[in-house]
Parts: sequence; structure tokens; C-alpha cells
Amino acid sequence: MNSSYRPEDVTLLLKDITGLVEPMSTKEREVQIQMGRSYCEMLPQEYVPSEKYLEAYKQALENETDRTAAAVRQCAERIYAAKGERVVLVSLARAGVPIGILLKWYLRERYGIDAPHYGISIIRGRGIDHNAMNYLLEQYAPEELQFIDGWIGKGAILTELRRELAAYQGVSAELAVLSDPAGLTALCGTHEDFLIPSSCLNCTVSGLVSRTFLRADLIGENDFHGAAYYGELRADDRSYEFLDTVAARFASAPSLPTVTLDHSGLEETQQIAQHFGISDINLVKPGIGEATRVLLRRLPWKILVREDVQDDMALRHLYQLAQEKGVQVEPYPLKNYKACGIIRQLRDV
Repeated sequence: MNSSYRPEDVTLLLKDITGLVEPMSTKEREVQIQMGRSYCEMLPQEYVPSEKYLEAYKQALENETDRTAAAVRQCAERIYAAKGERVVLVSLARAGVPIGILLKWYLRERYGIDAPHYGISIIRGRGIDHNAMNYLLEQYAPEELQFIDGWIGKGAILTELRRELAAYQGVSAELAVLSDPAGLTALCGTHEDFLIPSSCLNCTVSGLVSRTFLRADLIGENDFHGAAYYGELRADDRSYEFLDTVAARFASAPSLPTVTLDHSGLEETQQIAQHFGISDINLVKPGIGEATRVLLRRLPWKILVREDVQDDMALRHLYQLAQEKGVQVEPYPLKNYKACGIIRQLRDV
């Protein structure tokens, strides 16, 4: 799979489908998704950031670098304690890949180990890429594999991962992430809902790689799941700017305070859905990262912001995107999360 990442940083176990799929507009995709079609059968048109939004991203990178670096450090230390020197990092493409690279770099810097790092696809409702899993298990012991993502929202992908990995004896479904406000994994940098700057952009901070793709006419029985390479956006690629900025703070970033959660993230998500009369919980996307994704890739109805953090600089990019897209931002008594995106139910329009 072609990408703007260096080969020594990650091997993407993906089939290159560049040029084979016509990207669809957000509205077209949303109609198809809510009619029951899987999001993995379509590629979205990539959001082209406005100048104001790019300024908001740069501000986010400046403000959140220390917290991101500290979360990488904490997460990597927990991975090392659990897996030791023979760990194999397996990032869930695509949001997990930049985080996996940072974890790889930290482990090399701190412990002198060059952990193998792969990116593979998992798709809600369709499962993990079994060809990629077979490839990994032909080379490594099951207990060496450590799965990685950027953050956990309400845990939909983690639930999918646990279900899929039950078929692979000895492979742990414990997911390592930087931010877990849902309280679902011990292998996290923090349980705080904080802004990971890479969540602010799409492919231009993820190696110029699309979301993963799975459709029978293009992905054969023996193929890896697919993805496209957006080489035409090379001039806007910020993938290594993000990685290098965070890595430079591994040693100096102050440690994060311990966050203890009193509530279940899933229960809170269910309560939000009930409050707004939403029957499909998949239309509720809790957490800063998920709210950002909603604004970048879906048709949001509104963005909820926790009442005591409305002036937090970490939410500036959300306000900018919401303004550009005409989406209402509403204060709400969130508990585990600082923000939550709600997708518009098209049948109600």
C-alpha cells in the first residue's frame, strides 16, 4: 500500500485501490449509510481545510503536544510492561497508524527496541481483515500482537475487535489507545477526553491514506482490505509534522494527572440517545475525536459541549468546523466527555 509514511515506520497490510473508486459527497454517503449500506463500500471526498480551520489545527497542535506526548509515554510504558521486548504493534487503520508510529518511536528511544509495526483494517459490522491476521500469525506468536488505536469513544470498534479476536487463540483484545474516556481499557495514556491533534484532519495527517474499504467487486477473497492513496495532496501533507512535533516532547512533557471515571461511557451515550429521541446509538459519537470525525465526514445535527469547558482551546477547531457547516453547538451536562457529535437522522429532515 502506497503512503507518505517511511517504510521503516509502518507496513500497511492494505490493498491499494487508488483510482478505482470515485469518492462520494458527504450527503450522498450519509443517505446510503442510513439506508443500510456499509460505510466501507464507499470512499468520502476528503475535506479541504479552510485557512481558518488550518489555523485552528495549528493552535491545537501547539496547545496539545505536551498532553499527547505524555499520553504516548504512559501508553507505551504500559504496553512494554505487558508485552516486553518482543511486542508487535498492530495499528487499526487509519486513525491508529500515527499513534502506532509514535509508540514505536518511544519504545526505540526509551528501550532500544525496534518493534515491528503494521497497519490493518477493522470495519464495524464487517469485522477484522482475516487475511492480514493470517499474515501476522505466520510470522509472530499470538501473544506478541498488541492492537492500537487513537482513542475510544463509546467502544464500538473495541467491541468488534473483541468479537473478532475470539477466533484467534492467544491473541489479546486489549486495545492500547492514548485517550479512553469510556473507561474500557487499562492500556491507555489517560482516561481524560483530550484532543489528539491528528484527529483534526483526515488523510493529510495519516500518510495520505483513505479510510479502509471493503467491497466484493474490488476486494477479492484473498486480498487485504483496501485503501486509496491521495498523492495529489502531497503539498498539504502534515503527517510527519505531527509525528515529529509530538516526539520532540517525549522526555519533557509533564506527566498527566490520574483521571478516575465514575460513570460508564456507554451508559452515558445511551442516555444522550434517549434524551434526544435517537433510536440508533451509532448516530451518537461521544468524545472530542469522534465529534471531530462527525463534522469532517458525516452530516451532523448538533455538537454537544460539556458546560464547564465551553471556552477550552481544545474545542476551537470544533467551533470553526461547526460554523463552516452550519451546525448548532449546544452546552450539555456531559460527564466522561468534553464533546459529543450527533448525526442527523435523514428520515427526520
